[in-house]
Amino acid sequence: MDSLLVLTLLIVIFALAFDFINGFHDTANTIATSVSTRALRPRVAILLAASMNFLGALTFTGVAETIGKGIVNPFTLNDGAVGSVIVLAALISAIVWNLLTWLLGIPSSSSHAIVGSLAGAGIAALGFNALNYAGFIGIIEALIISPITALAIGFCIMKLFMVIFKNSGLSKTNRGFRIFQIFTAALQSFTHGTNDAQKAMGIITLALVAAHYHASMEIPIWVRFASAVAMATGTSIGGWKIVKTVGTKIMKIKPINGAAADLASSGIIFGFTFLHLPVSSTHVISSSIMGVGSAERVKNVNWGMAINIVITWIITLPITALLAAIIYKILAIFI
Repeated sequence: MDSLLVLTLLIVIFALAFDFINGFHDTANTIATSVSTRALRPRVAILLAASMNFLGALTFTGVAETIGKGIVNPFTLNDGAVGSVIVLAALISAIVWNLLTWLLGIPSSSSHAIVGSLAGAGIAALGFNALNYAGFIGIIEALIISPITALAIGFCIMKLFMVIFKNSGLSKTNRGFRIFQIFTAALQSFTHGTNDAQKAMGIITLALVAAHYHASMEIPIWVRFASAVAMATGTSIGGWKIVKTVGTKIMKIKPINGAAADLASSGIIFGFTFLHLPVSSTHVISSSIMGVGSAERVKNVNWGMAINIVITWIITLPITALLAAIIYKILAIFI
């Protein structure tokens, strides 16, 4: 069998594995608030998230195209084998980092992992000229701006809720918002699918273009469907270590807090999806929770845990870039 075809098949398998891991790693964030407030039972929350992720993944492709050509331009990869090894090294690096942080229960960013990995593998193979700087900088800006915006919007929504429901009884408010959280959990899972599942689609299409099996960055329908299935299947497995961190260790979440955080984060994720920009659902959801907690009382937020999460966000890009560069050099010896 042609070695380039074997490489491409390996990339498809690893990309779907990345999407699967993303499902139980990141999607835990989307149901963390509804599970922690007991608005939804864990099994029901997982099934809801898996279904909505699947629908979201099939709905949009703009983010996939940005990932596919915004970091390393596939049309500059004249040697199909080199381009394929770059993508394979990036996927292995991102998967290793996602599994490591999942085992430690740290809600790190799959988006940062794949962006850093692609950049690192591309630089290791072709030097700094391999990067599409305009696209790369735009992606980094979106990854930085989105959590800051989510924190601010979470703060504003919670303040608004506090004004609107200040005269409502606690039990009545909790009961109403628990019901409302079913809707917000579904919305958050849908928006997660519109953005996070796109990353695997972009990676697979990048590999197809680099290997000259596909002529454009338009996402093939089979790639969209396979990525949606992988994401939904991963979601159905669950990620309870991450649920525990996001749902309980940042702050004590009440139904009104959970609904406010869900609305803020789903709005941010969908907004950036509309702009064809990838964001980290982990960043956005965690920041929304911090904003919501700060609106009630700054001391409500466990800032020690928040700082640990932020440190993980910061170190993900350079660590995955270095790891991908090392993996590329190793693969290049044997392929």
